[in-house]
Amino acid sequence: MKSERGTISIHFVQEALRCVAARGLSVEGFLQRAGIPPAFIHEPLARVSPAQFGALWRDIARALDDEFFGLDSHPARRGTYVLMCHSVLACDNLHHALRRILQFMRLVLDDMHGTLEIRGEQAVLRLHDRAAPQRLFAYATFLIMVYGLTCWLTGRRLHLIEGAFRCPEPDASPEYRVLFCQSLRFDAEQTWLSFPAADLQLPLIQNTGTLKTFFRDVPANFLVKYRNPKSLAARIRRRLREQPPQDWPDFDQLCGELHFTEATLRRRLKDEGHSYQTLKDDLRRDMAITLLQDSRRSIQDIAADLGFAEPAAMYRAFKKWTGAKPSDYRPRA
Repeated sequence: MKSERGTISIHFVQEALRCVAARGLSVEGFLQRAGIPPAFIHEPLARVSPAQFGALWRDIARALDDEFFGLDSHPARRGTYVLMCHSVLACDNLHHALRRILQFMRLVLDDMHGTLEIRGEQAVLRLHDRAAPQRLFAYATFLIMVYGLTCWLTGRRLHLIEGAFRCPEPDASPEYRVLFCQSLRFDAEQTWLSFPAADLQLPLIQNTGTLKTFFRDVPANFLVKYRNPKSLAARIRRRLREQPPQDWPDFDQLCGELHFTEATLRRRLKDEGHSYQTLKDDLRRDMAITLLQDSRRSIQDIAADLGFAEPAAMYRAFKKWTGAKPSDYRPRA
């Protein structure tokens, strides 16, 4: 079985395409070139692969000649991001690099800029916008472009402590909690993320030789690779990936492995918005999507690999998870 790589909510596709529609462009061509079935746009449970989302993102940037996707009154012309990355490779540490990144972004964008504050043991990346509250996607795009770059520069996922957004909470807020951290507030006075100030002294380990590989996977790697790995849910997902689904531990066994009582583990997972069953379902869903898109194996074989007694059981589960049939996720010519 191929390794599970994670999938991306259709919410991010819908938000990216709003930028296209606002320019009067038809979204169908963008979906076709990215290999995303148009029907997925109307299915809130649909998921796409990192490769599909990356293709869509790059296509939109080309069409708009704007790497900030029309979210600011001043476009970030194509090539802006790679130039910014080159500008920070020679920095002494993350503190130096992050200040240069924010300075660069301020020179490029008109409606939004970021500042870095140090408050005791926490560093705060704060966004300032000059108009009414923007869409969550606009704030998140700015933050993930900055935060994803800092993770890559240091070769590790920086631990985010808490954050806030100057906009209402959307239905898809769980996706943003997975992306950033569990402790997020909405309808706040400002948008910000905090992380340990000690991380600012981290050295940079990247160079011009590794930059090409980094750009090959942008931005999908931001939405998958740098998801919150410190959560208990992420720890359990890593544990489950070690075995085929039919050998996954039951809840009692898992409690023993993690040295939690059943009540404590349930409470900890509930605090993160999960249960053990939803974690298993989400992981099976992502594994199923990966296998459907990356292989020509029969659905019967895939169902067996995922621990289903029969293909019909997989069909029912897949419909519940994604709102679609497994065949809808097969690649199209």
